[in-house]
Amino acid sequence: MTLSEKEAQLFNLIKTNPYFSQQELAEKMNLSRSTVANMISRLIEEKYLLGRAYVVNEKDYLVCIGGANVDRKLQSLAPLQASTSNPATSALSIGGVARNIAENLGRLGHPISLLSVCGKDSDFEAIKQHSQSFMNLDAIYQTEEVATGSYTAVLDADGNMAVALADMSAYDLLTPAVIQLNLPLLHGARAIIIDLNCPAETLHFIIQFGKQYQIPVIVIPVSSPKMAHLPKDLAGVSLLIANRDESETFLDTQITDTQSWQDAMQKWLALGVENIVITNGQQGAMAMSQTGEQAYQAAICVEKIIDVTGAGDAFSGAFIDSWLNGGTLADCLKFATTNAVFTIRCMHTVRTDLTKEKLIQNREELAL
Repeated sequence: MTLSEKEAQLFNLIKTNPYFSQQELAEKMNLSRSTVANMISRLIEEKYLLGRAYVVNEKDYLVCIGGANVDRKLQSLAPLQASTSNPATSALSIGGVARNIAENLGRLGHPISLLSVCGKDSDFEAIKQHSQSFMNLDAIYQTEEVATGSYTAVLDADGNMAVALADMSAYDLLTPAVIQLNLPLLHGARAIIIDLNCPAETLHFIIQFGKQYQIPVIVIPVSSPKMAHLPKDLAGVSLLIANRDESETFLDTQITDTQSWQDAMQKWLALGVENIVITNGQQGAMAMSQTGEQAYQAAICVEKIIDVTGAGDAFSGAFIDSWLNGGTLADCLKFATTNAVFTIRCMHTVRTDLTKEKLIQNREELAL
């Protein structure tokens, strides 16, 4: 759409102050309010604006879709013993894969909106209080039908996860119908990040939406069982970050050595993924693209692990940040590994000292 002279004048006025009322705009342009209203409707229809308060669509923000929940962590004070009570410490923090990635990206300087489903309860209020400084929460759909998602992890004395339990039934309501309540937001996104807490039909909808409107879609698995939510046709997925177990489950294969690891990467690409990352624990991480670019990053030995919860989301957030900024796959892996290392050295699911400058400094400290 080419703007008329008056439409261009109106658009520029809104850019200077998105909170002008229609009457104020009409007076500045010597037009009737109804004429201005019709022009604004046209700008919204053509995606120049994202609705009130006439937010200008400059495609500089991200949208994260998926989990936002409360994490409860219990760490044993001694080696775990089955079928009996174990002395432990407990802590509560705010989590959810999509929310964690959104906070990592928000701390790295990206404007970001979180789209999720939560209950009308105290757990949501805790999420809101913790998260609202780093992301926009207006797109969260609240309902009394479900409780806000919760995740409970039991850690051994060394900080490694022994077992985890998750109540994620809220995300069954994160349907395409709920997503479509936020179409203007999605149309204006620089990229859409979606985790596999979302139902299969929602994954399909978002992938097709991204393909139709040429918006990068980034898919983040959350566990091996939820790989069933991922479509078999992945054309339209710009980036997928999975671990070994998730890849083995979805591809029905075994990753036992470098060759089988590379073969799994090729299988992901054959399904239509443009860029694939497979993390492999102490073996490191590998990335590959349809263009032939590939990279490997060895794991970094961390002498004292405080808590591994959130390490994968820290990896994904930093990888996405570097990738969106045009980094090579090798650079993306280095920043991702750095953020994961410094995250497991702290008690927080998302490290509270994270900034772009700090991440660059941390990478230099690791000599990556």
